[in-house]
Amino acid sequence: MNCSRDLVIIGGGITGLSAAYYAAKKAEENGRTLNITIIEQATRLGGKIETLRKDGCVIEKGPDSFLARKMPMIDLARDLGLETELVATNPHAKKTYIVRRGVMHRMPPGLILGIPTELTPFAKTGLISVMGKLRALMDLFKKPRMSTEDESLGSFLERRLGHEVMEHIAEPLLAGIYAGDMSKLSLQQTFPQFAEVERKYGSLIKGMMASRKAGQNLPGLPDVARGSTFLTFRSGLTSLVERLEDVLRELKVNVQLGVSADRFEKMEDGRYRIHLHDGSQIETSSIVVTTPSYHASTFLEGHVDTSALRAIEHVSVANVVSVFERSVVKKPMDGTGFLISRKEKRAITACTWTSIKWPHTSRGDKLIVRCYIGRAGDEERVDWPDEALKRTVRNELRDLMGITSEPEFVEVTRLKHSMPQYPVGHVQAIQKLRASVGTQLPGVFLAGQPYEGVGMPDCIHSGRMAGEQSVAILAKTASENGMPTACASSMA
Repeated sequence: MNCSRDLVIIGGGITGLSAAYYAAKKAEENGRTLNITIIEQATRLGGKIETLRKDGCVIEKGPDSFLARKMPMIDLARDLGLETELVATNPHAKKTYIVRRGVMHRMPPGLILGIPTELTPFAKTGLISVMGKLRALMDLFKKPRMSTEDESLGSFLERRLGHEVMEHIAEPLLAGIYAGDMSKLSLQQTFPQFAEVERKYGSLIKGMMASRKAGQNLPGLPDVARGSTFLTFRSGLTSLVERLEDVLRELKVNVQLGVSADRFEKMEDGRYRIHLHDGSQIETSSIVVTTPSYHASTFLEGHVDTSALRAIEHVSVANVVSVFERSVVKKPMDGTGFLISRKEKRAITACTWTSIKWPHTSRGDKLIVRCYIGRAGDEERVDWPDEALKRTVRNELRDLMGITSEPEFVEVTRLKHSMPQYPVGHVQAIQKLRASVGTQLPGVFLAGQPYEGVGMPDCIHSGRMAGEQSVAILAKTASENGMPTACASSMA
């Protein structure tokens, strides 16, 4: 069966949903009516975003929050009428710990992405030696590297702050975001602001101090985001997906679940024919590809050089969420959780005390503890049976937190090949790929994790740009062909 659409979006995660929403809204503003279809191989929308609501608990099986100062997520929440549902972290739980040699050390106050911006707390930390602290403070006097050439995140931080800070503070904090190997991750793709402040201020510490002050006055930031690094939604991140689904339904966006897009071809009239896994076909004027790089490279093969996408490796991780009676935890829990560097050689890479960090996620008598398993070079445990993972996490929580009681229930979620590892030179390689796509495949746009980053706000921004660009191209094509402003393609 063939059908015709103006725009087909491959992938129904947050990027694809954002692309569909903003494309439909932009077309509506321009007085146009577009036929939009989302193709998603899973049986539900939302991608890695998945909230479990059970026994009065709000449990995130995928990502649990987003950076409060990244406006695309806040803008989307406002557009959807969800701004009042935004929740900040517990203002009374400001501490985060890092485990070293089996002991929890408080992360020094004033750290911004692992960079010290308050020198007195940094000088007092037991995480690194006196020599390590002196080496880090050399950043205040060390000449900057003015080259704009990419380098690894690890080499940059070691060059500026020394090996100890990189290994014992920055690695568990920053590598935890990507579950990656710091020596291989691209600085320009992961934290380009580090290189920018080095060139501007001559010092990473001075630059992050200045950035911290500027971030407090970001225009458009809602009150709930001021003073909080992270935000989430009261009923879980899935509430954003649910609202998007409702709005897209109102906007007459067609959604096909449980089917994948295998390949496509360019037709003589400049449109595209997409071949789906179930044997059906869709003809369309524009395509937005939002799938992970390993799917996108296969889909684009034969049309452009996809080596930039094939160069991105992916790490598998797992989340093990345990729910306890709060009374069984004897040690005081005065923070948001703890991080563990790879040097500790433990299964857990990080642990969030969810009920403390986000008090709305459970009743007062429940404690939610979320543990992360897996990182680059250490993914074997992700494939262990559930019982083995549960037992391992329980043993380490006993060692680190003194919890000896059995949890009321445990949820294990595996996120296979979910964490992209951006290699050095990634930004330039993607720029080249996009230029090639723009030339050889007009009307095809790339959006999502492989290009803009892993954060949900980054994916939303990427989806929005692609969706709105597709509308602009469709409007231009319609104008050149003498078509009326408002048009409707044939429906299946």
